[in-house]
Amino acid sequence: MSNQLNARQRVTGVLKVGVSVMFAAVLSACVNYAGIHSDAKTAEPQQYATQQSIPAEQGHWPAADWADQFGDAQLKALIDEALKSSPTLDQARSRVAAASAYSETAKASTMPRVDASYSLTRQQYSGTALVPPPTGGSWQTENKGLLSASYDLDLWGKNREALKAAISQLQASQADAEVVKLTLTTSIARTYNQLARLYVLRDIAQQEVTQREQIDRITAGRIATGLDTEVERKTAQANLATSRAALKALDGQILTTRYQIAALLGAGPDRGLQIARPTLGIGDDVNLPDNLPADLVSRRPDIVAARWRVDAMTHDVKEAKAEFYPDINLSAAIGLDAFGFGRFLTAASRTASAGPAIHLPIFDAGELRAQLKGRYADFDYAVATYNQTLVTALSEVATQLAGVRSTDGQLVDAQTAQTAARQADQLALVQYKAGLTNQLTVLNADVNALAADQSVANLRMDRRDQQIALASALGGGFVDTSNADQNARVASTTETSAAKTSAAAAQ
Repeated sequence: MSNQLNARQRVTGVLKVGVSVMFAAVLSACVNYAGIHSDAKTAEPQQYATQQSIPAEQGHWPAADWADQFGDAQLKALIDEALKSSPTLDQARSRVAAASAYSETAKASTMPRVDASYSLTRQQYSGTALVPPPTGGSWQTENKGLLSASYDLDLWGKNREALKAAISQLQASQADAEVVKLTLTTSIARTYNQLARLYVLRDIAQQEVTQREQIDRITAGRIATGLDTEVERKTAQANLATSRAALKALDGQILTTRYQIAALLGAGPDRGLQIARPTLGIGDDVNLPDNLPADLVSRRPDIVAARWRVDAMTHDVKEAKAEFYPDINLSAAIGLDAFGFGRFLTAASRTASAGPAIHLPIFDAGELRAQLKGRYADFDYAVATYNQTLVTALSEVATQLAGVRSTDGQLVDAQTAQTAARQADQLALVQYKAGLTNQLTVLNADVNALAADQSVANLRMDRRDQQIALASALGGGFVDTSNADQNARVASTTETSAAKTSAAAAQ
């Protein structure tokens, strides 16, 4: 008895080995992905030299309400209005909704599917074919109702990887929406600052018109006393007309800038006419936060979006690899099938089926290998995009910081020059009125004072514009929380799918 048992065990062992060898031989003869891979890697912020250009200054990251630092309630209201009504944001939200729907579709592929069907067919059967009389040669009405179920075991994780890729794409689209939001708020703030610049330049231009009118009156008085000629009078009038033209040009620019803000708000041009003159303040001191390069990857939505696309491409590659392995589907059906209506709902009309379906690619003329190569190419592109996005982000921070520091230094000298130019302008005007100097000296002093005033005004506005751009380069208050959301979604779906796969495989 024991000899027979041992013999059976040996036979069983031989069969298992034989089946394994046969299965391995079949797989080796089938298509495979040997030699297809990628060496692309995402860069780390620490590998870039940033210690000098992006120093640690014990500062703070921008808050979500970073625009409030300028103390202009109208700017805050404009940003809030844009976030509610901008079509650009609606477009971004629609893309997120589409990605969410696609992830739900991918999730459905990991779950069992149940369908119900009913058909009613009126058919004349051939009297000379397989169906014998009396059915053969007669008209029959077939009623058929089925309840069917199917489930892909997904032993190699193809569907699960597709789901993970879809969820990663959803996270990327959500980060893209944050990029759109940051771009919109930054554009509004910078355009609003441009409106403030134009108003200040208009004030300077108005002062210049007043100054030129005074010079024209003084010139008229000097002509009456014989100190000047009609040439100086015409020169004064020409300069006055030029100043008035510059003032009107600024009025036109103010109007077009209002229209630009209205478009950013998602409103009609008339909305821009309701915008009051900006009252922007200086803003907070500019100090970079510590550990900036490492933390920037979770503070910039464009970097986060690029990272999620790399993650999505990683899962796409795994999904493509799973295509090389056997695909096993379980299916079952139960229902009723009968000729005529009278016997349709009887026990004799019952029908049922159940069984597995196995699909294994053996020869496909290189289709699966080409598909995998394409996925790896997409992965390489996503990695390169991420690395370039990181480099660009670091460069933007360094560039805007350098601009702020440079503008601060220029302002000191420009304000000194402005004070001296104003004093020279007033002194020249007094001397010209007293007959102690000529018109050319007055005009030169006036031009220098005008240029100095414009330079200081532009530098102050440039400084604020750079400060806004720096806040945007630092992420504008964005903080990435997508990792926690991703882990929760994938864990929930994967555990459910894995449990069902294990149970089905055990059966």
